[in-house]
Amino acid sequence: MDFKYITVAGSGVLGSQIAFQSAYHGFDVAVYDINDEALTRAKERFEVLKGHFKKDLKATDEELDAAYNRLSFHTDLGEAVKNADLLIEAVPEVLDIKKEFYTNLAKVAPAQTVFATNTSTMLPSTFAEYTGRPEKFLALHFANDIWRSNTAEIMGHGGTDESVFNDVVEFSKAIGMVALPLQKEQPGYILNTLLVPFLNSAQYLVVNGIADPHTVDKTWMIATGAPRGPFAILDVIGINTPYHLSVAKANAGDGEAAKVAEYLKTEFLDKGRMGIQNGKGFYDYPNPRYMDKDFLKE
Repeated sequence: MDFKYITVAGSGVLGSQIAFQSAYHGFDVAVYDINDEALTRAKERFEVLKGHFKKDLKATDEELDAAYNRLSFHTDLGEAVKNADLLIEAVPEVLDIKKEFYTNLAKVAPAQTVFATNTSTMLPSTFAEYTGRPEKFLALHFANDIWRSNTAEIMGHGGTDESVFNDVVEFSKAIGMVALPLQKEQPGYILNTLLVPFLNSAQYLVVNGIADPHTVDKTWMIATGAPRGPFAILDVIGINTPYHLSVAKANAGDGEAAKVAEYLKTEFLDKGRMGIQNGKGFYDYPNPRYMDKDFLKE
């Protein structure tokens, strides 16, 4: 593995974490997003990430400043990818957006660039043809809070070159991840195959009037000893992601998913409640109710 220059396309919650984690471990990282406003928000996220790295990894100010200085910011895709050995895509979880992104990327990326998608639930074979280089395309999936929850699931498709797969495994290790190679395609990899049905069940309980989100979380936390319930987890993920997933399922005829999508839109997204990324979701941050010492006793 001789990757040196990394491009991260999409500077949202997880994209910014991938970029900073890579820069912290010594890689030069170009951060791409569609406009300057998105990049301004990303720079704010990097300042927050510095605090997490300092607290959880005992990183020094010098190390964090060096990591930040390895980042560059771009709204021109061709400029962002011109030196890339590896591009990691973290654009919204909408199939048409990803197809359009890869169609445009294929026109401007150098021949040597490996493409990796961080899609949560889609299969790389679904849009491999749009990359123009299916043999150099695969999935590389991270969990939120990647500096601490340091899993990297690597999943190829039938046309992925084995040497490319192995290079991405080595890259994952080089940025401090535990590499988890999958032997064949699976929607949701390992983590989301387990997590998504759990989160869906929690949302169905709420939209069908069985219980409110805090009661659902409280039940899970007391009964299992987990530090977070499903709605606190949704805040970490960001409410846009489950909304887009629910819309996709609703468009395929899933009536329960349609109710979830409408609930997330009207009660959260339309009210600017995006999750932990902007301090407002199912809980208010930085001091969410579920962390109150009395939350589980009430």
